[in-house]
Amino acid sequence: MSFLPINAKEMRERGWDAVDFVLVTGDAYVDHPSFGTAIISRVLEDEGFRVAVLSQPNWHSDDDFLQFGRPRLAFLFNSGNVDSMVAHYTAARRRRSDDPYSPGNKAGRRPDRALTVYGQILRRLFPDVPLIAGGLEGSLRRFANYDYWADAVMPSVLEDCKADLLVYGMGENQTRQIARRLAEGASVQELQELRGVCYLTDTPPAAGGKTVWLPSLAQCTADKKQYAAACRIELDEQDAVRGKTLVQKQSELYLVQNPPMPPLTTEELDAVYELPYERYYHPSYEAMGGVEAIREVEFSITHNRGCFGACNFCSIAFHQGRAVTCRSRESILREAKKLIASPHFKGYIHDVGGPTANFRIPSCKKQEKYGLCPAKKCLAPTPCNQLQVDHSEYLSILRELRALPGVKKVFIRSGIRYDYLLEDKDDTFFRELVEHHVSGQLKVAPEHCSAAVLDKMGKPHITAYRAFAKKYFAITKKLGKEQYLVPYLMSSHPGSTVKDAIELALFLKEQHLHPQQVQDFYPTPGTVSTCMFYTGLDPYTMQPVFVPRTAQEKAVQRALLQYFRPENKALVRETLIKAGRADLIGNGPDCLITGPAPRVEGKQGVASAKRTPAKRKPKSHKWEPQSKKRR
Repeated sequence: MSFLPINAKEMRERGWDAVDFVLVTGDAYVDHPSFGTAIISRVLEDEGFRVAVLSQPNWHSDDDFLQFGRPRLAFLFNSGNVDSMVAHYTAARRRRSDDPYSPGNKAGRRPDRALTVYGQILRRLFPDVPLIAGGLEGSLRRFANYDYWADAVMPSVLEDCKADLLVYGMGENQTRQIARRLAEGASVQELQELRGVCYLTDTPPAAGGKTVWLPSLAQCTADKKQYAAACRIELDEQDAVRGKTLVQKQSELYLVQNPPMPPLTTEELDAVYELPYERYYHPSYEAMGGVEAIREVEFSITHNRGCFGACNFCSIAFHQGRAVTCRSRESILREAKKLIASPHFKGYIHDVGGPTANFRIPSCKKQEKYGLCPAKKCLAPTPCNQLQVDHSEYLSILRELRALPGVKKVFIRSGIRYDYLLEDKDDTFFRELVEHHVSGQLKVAPEHCSAAVLDKMGKPHITAYRAFAKKYFAITKKLGKEQYLVPYLMSSHPGSTVKDAIELALFLKEQHLHPQQVQDFYPTPGTVSTCMFYTGLDPYTMQPVFVPRTAQEKAVQRALLQYFRPENKALVRETLIKAGRADLIGNGPDCLITGPAPRVEGKQGVASAKRTPAKRKPKSHKWEPQSKKRR
């Protein structure tokens, strides 16, 4: 095994005077299967091609882009594992100073809108070489899309980046087919028939049958209802079984999206994850402080793909899809043995997971024939009556991993879907999860407690979380363990009013939770929630949705989640008075902030606000303060 060449010198050291493909990426080169660039480059190598990786090229000069010369077949390019704008800016649109996907954790080594910048440079320098765009930034921006940072609807990134094809979703099989066809002499235009790709044309297919026309870029820009309608169609057709060809007029040309590529089979997934990865960052980064992003995944194992949970604020359903596929037990164990053999391994497997760790089977038996149901969720607001739940294979794999010589502990750190876990009538997995796979605290994601907000999030109601927490602490008590729950919470999601934020603050007080950091809703490309943020409409009902947009509105909701902080007291007090909840100000046990009750105008003139005592609830089990912010 060895790293693929990252510069002309390393290319010549291999005895190559040219390469078949150059893969340009906005990330540092980390040859680990948690990084899309590593997977695609190794897939191409597995097909017998010579591949070079051009990592974080200097876009202010042409030199880096020219160093490998003209590739024999094509350039492939992506912005990295994360959309470049999300990588660079916080939810408050402030520039980040760190970048875990860059050497030394330093920001600034890739441009804003990296896919567009790289593509335009490559097209200018190599006008007749096929350009294939991909990665998360390309996948989520493939249609007309609302851009939070520009606060505007932008055309398909394919129009701006000048690529011949855009590969969307998980691109291994598209990449194999593209590479083989190009090597056989096909033109890039002949590849427009492939599933899982988008292209621009001036002669689009006619509507009807298996082709659906979306509202155009101009319509989406002029009319938010049209944008919401387009968003719903795009998401509903993201299904490999029943998905149709979609067409959307851009500025001049027509974007055509072919139906999704089917998810990889178990055998195909096994093959991809067992390619000869170095499983570490390129040694040239050592002197620069290494690449921080490897820390969390170096000793983690991905066992599945896809997520039928499909939360509205998450882009996984639009990228990986809702259909869950998994690797074989044998492949997972082989990977674990490779981890154990690493000189860096200290006995701890950090995760055996994926988008949702405890999904390993399809959500229902109808999927293979009919696909996943459009406009429905498998788990929210309540589990579908067709849902099939089975943790037995996952549990068996975890037991075998725990028994491997050299393994001290196997943790599960990627998300556990607790409402799915509650549907399992056999408590064995739940018990062993708590006993063996929690590192002192288990992170779960109720996100909110208001039913109205949770409905907009596509999450289960808080009753499911309460039931889970009760059962979790009952098991920890029985096992004699002192373990905690860390609930992820989100402020200012579309649909969240001040009333809802107050309800969440009261929930936090009841549960003795003091979140040290709060995640504001972040309108990232390709999600239902972002559509709601931009349009003020729920694309599935077309009903209006309240959206906290201004910095003041967001500050109020964030302060309520951290009502206990002295610096938030004045803002919380003012908010509670305006909201008619002065009863939550005072020295009683149910008050959010202490101090004298305000005087309010009433029928009897000016008087102190009276607080209606709330029913006291029994003190809950121990909780760990939320301490880490999700990226």
